[in-house]
Amino acid sequence: MTDTVRVVGVPADYGANRRGVDMGPSAIRYAGLAEAIESAGVDCVDGGDVPAPRPEERDPDRETPATGDAKFLREIEGVCRRLRDETAGAIADGETPLVLGGDHSIAMGSLGGATRDASLGAVWFDAHADLNTPATTPSGNVHGMPLAAALGRGEIGATEWANAPGLAEENVALVGLRSLDDPEKEVIRESDVAAFTMSDIDERGITPVVEDALDVATDGTDGIHVSLDLDWLDPNEAPGVGTPVRGGVTYREAHAAMEAVALRDERNGVLRSMEAVEVNPILDEQNETARLAVELAASAFGRRVL
Repeated sequence: MTDTVRVVGVPADYGANRRGVDMGPSAIRYAGLAEAIESAGVDCVDGGDVPAPRPEERDPDRETPATGDAKFLREIEGVCRRLRDETAGAIADGETPLVLGGDHSIAMGSLGGATRDASLGAVWFDAHADLNTPATTPSGNVHGMPLAAALGRGEIGATEWANAPGLAEENVALVGLRSLDDPEKEVIRESDVAAFTMSDIDERGITPVVEDALDVATDGTDGIHVSLDLDWLDPNEAPGVGTPVRGGVTYREAHAAMEAVALRDERNGVLRSMEAVEVNPILDEQNETARLAVELAASAFGRRVL
């Protein structure tokens, strides 16, 4: 287990189709993040926020010859480059970075920094696979593309700032899928990515599924990155997300999953980095989703009832 968690906020919503997730880091901090992390017996330091220009001051520049259909890609690149350095710096200092989104496009920065000079597995807790590319996206929203890019797929994945060379398909596990575009289904079928749908969780239970996902992510790697998109949960549990999908995991299933991560880390020291993304306070109810993000992060870092 890490002795210190470094919080890094990324107040950016360039990759989303709705405004608001740029306020996610503030909402999560306000919900008592530092106190919750420290209640798990881990020191918590706040590294501040990665600078992100206001979208209103920028041109989305949706289509370019080099990258195809991808909105605000120049701004996302700038944010991810800065986040890569912040994430890698935290790890170099012996800390575990906890990145607060912001939309899920920031995962390219988190993964890029965490895989600097290391091989990494990833457990992707999300309703979506995030395996679109500019050539397959129905929307141009980059928050549907970060995992594809990190794995070197598509036009964005061909760029050094988005690619995570220490991440291999055979060490990626998607958990809780329930909303996939047809091209993403094809990618999953022909790739080495492990995919666990909500049907798998219904049939087998959350703990065996997460244990299998952790086995995939830790097989021959130096550690794991946990990517927690709050739309992984059912909208009744997490109403403040931009792309809600009915039929997600319950409150207790989500905690059981994070507790499984913490237990594996206690045994083997595997958790190298984590992010919590897509909290949208504009759509939330009394900061409920931000509070949930805090609770789940604390569970991932070892907080227990007893």
